[in-house]
Amino acid sequence: MDISPELARFASPAQARYLDAVLRFGSCRKAAKELGVNKATVSRCIKALQDKAASKGYSPEHDMTHVVPDGFRVKGVSSYYNRDGELTGQWVKSTTDHERREELLRAAVEAMSGEVTPLPPIPAPSFYDERLLTVLPLGDPHFGMRAWAAETGTNFDLATAERLTFAAVDRISARTPSSHTALLLNLGDYFHADNGTNRTPRSGADLDVDGRFQEIARTGVRALIRCIERLLEKHQKVIVRNNPGNHDPHQAAMLSICLAARYHDNPRVVIDESPSSFFYFRFGKTLIGSTHGDGAKLTDLPLIMARDVKDDWAASDFRVWHCGHFHHDQVKDMVGCTVETHRTLASTDAWHTHHGYRSGRDLKAIVYDREYGEIARLRCGVEQLGD
Repeated sequence: MDISPELARFASPAQARYLDAVLRFGSCRKAAKELGVNKATVSRCIKALQDKAASKGYSPEHDMTHVVPDGFRVKGVSSYYNRDGELTGQWVKSTTDHERREELLRAAVEAMSGEVTPLPPIPAPSFYDERLLTVLPLGDPHFGMRAWAAETGTNFDLATAERLTFAAVDRISARTPSSHTALLLNLGDYFHADNGTNRTPRSGADLDVDGRFQEIARTGVRALIRCIERLLEKHQKVIVRNNPGNHDPHQAAMLSICLAARYHDNPRVVIDESPSSFFYFRFGKTLIGSTHGDGAKLTDLPLIMARDVKDDWAASDFRVWHCGHFHHDQVKDMVGCTVETHRTLASTDAWHTHHGYRSGRDLKAIVYDREYGEIARLRCGVEQLGD
């Protein structure tokens, strides 16, 4: 077995230990004897290491020596040889390494969290109504989107997204009752782009983006923290759910991880970190479901709810879905359930403007009574925020 010392670049601590022994003693059999383990254990470890290195572009026996960057893996290699069998050219095709991408995201989150200076805890309100729940469905904020007024009718950028999001939450919170719990529902597409390619993850459509990737991530996290802090001034408990959208399926996970790290020692804040596309919450006789809206058909959502949380369905008299994705208000009364989509505070981008999409822009707060379901609804239009 021809084993290269270069494999150490790709080794985990355990793999590095076995590799070092094989290189020093000359074979897997001798290394296993010195380490006091079975030869098959060492052989499997070295084989796994070689496979890992090959997935990164390193397999010299196959003329593969061009390693792809961190966060990527080799998808395929095309090698070209002359008549004498000499390598004359090579094309290395790479793709995203999703497991490594998640590791890098978590490392970035930890790095950003380490720079945060702790703020003094916000005192709980002296009065709150246990019978009430306030829900804020935050529709498709699209942090990082760029719109040019000459083209779309309205300017929109990263700073505008942050200003409008907090201003709307601040203004509408001043008018809502002091319910015991506030449920902040980020309906999805919180971020306009999921990564630095500035393309939609599934279709690869080009996106008009304002700001660098890390700048957008920092701003989005900061804005939602400000919103949570504002809600803590009025409510004993704040629950936050970040739906994965078609624009930000990975960034939504990053956002929840950041918020969970920020509030890990605050019992008044609950960050839902479930990777599921569907979220459910029962408050008294009201059952609330939420999803972005790009997956299951709206007409299928009542039966999905009945199947997913059948006990909560049976225990509730009022059932509602809150969805985003469509950027406009619509309410559909269906058998046993109401399905609602919400507007966004963001303007339209160039593509949607060109294709004729137009809708109002606002944020709503919906108040539910533990016994009687929805009892009040408040609206904050973008026109109230100086835009």
